[in-house]
Amino acid sequence: MKARLIDTGLDANRQFRVKHVDEYFLNSPFHFHESCEIVLIEEGYGKRIVGDHIDDFDKGDLVFMGPNLPHIWQNDNLYFQKRKDLRVKATVLYFEPAMVLSLVAGMDEAIAVQMLFTKACRGLSVKSSTHTYLLERFHAIHATDGLKQLSVFLEIIDVLSKSDDFDYLASDNYRNAMTIKDAGRFNDVYQFLITNFHREIPLEEIAGVARMSPTAFCRYFKARTQKSFVTFLQEIRVSHACKLLRQDQLSVMEVALESGYNNLVNFNKCFKGITSQSPSEYRKKTRSELVT
Repeated sequence: MKARLIDTGLDANRQFRVKHVDEYFLNSPFHFHESCEIVLIEEGYGKRIVGDHIDDFDKGDLVFMGPNLPHIWQNDNLYFQKRKDLRVKATVLYFEPAMVLSLVAGMDEAIAVQMLFTKACRGLSVKSSTHTYLLERFHAIHATDGLKQLSVFLEIIDVLSKSDDFDYLASDNYRNAMTIKDAGRFNDVYQFLITNFHREIPLEEIAGVARMSPTAFCRYFKARTQKSFVTFLQEIRVSHACKLLRQDQLSVMEVALESGYNNLVNFNKCFKGITSQSPSEYRKKTRSELVT
């Protein structure tokens, strides 16, 4: 699946669109576009990359992304077996920021909305009470159309513009340095890494996926992502380890093996280097958060 400039379905005559997804697996490649996008995952799980941020997603994941922010949602390997018990359902809102800004021009809300769009250039993962309230609004947007649907959408924007219940995704200094051609190459690289992170990946192998020499690939990867390939791979593995530690079904050693680490010392070192906690400390903290 080659990356492309995704057609969001927007044009001069249509600057807001609701898309419903109900598939065996998500099939959009790594891409970016000039529209804003809000994604609610209603069923399904896997990994997402937004800018330079890697994390797992699950049911209820709600993310707001500004224009030209590269991203991909990819389901875990089980989904590609097209099992009857696994489906992906999602609602995606595409819209032109200029359309919303024109509607609020001259209003007190205009500055807050503009600030929201600026923040969304890093990607926002919506949390807490705002997340709970917006789930109801997304259910409402399913049941409406026309002006009523637009009204619900504007309410979603209004709520987000007044909230700070979110986590930034891409780092503060992240800037999209990719062209559409780069996105095609990184689509192949990212899909390969998400599928194979649990095993050893020699530099020569991943460079081959990118159709480059190892030395050229390392330079190219860091220039486009602002981090080394090794760091990026460790972040995918640690993100997966966090998911397994939250589930509380495997020992720490088993989590390490499932996440691509054959050595517990190395796993602990990498995990703490990224999260500032040991795996055991992370599990203890998540347990206490669930209790409270």
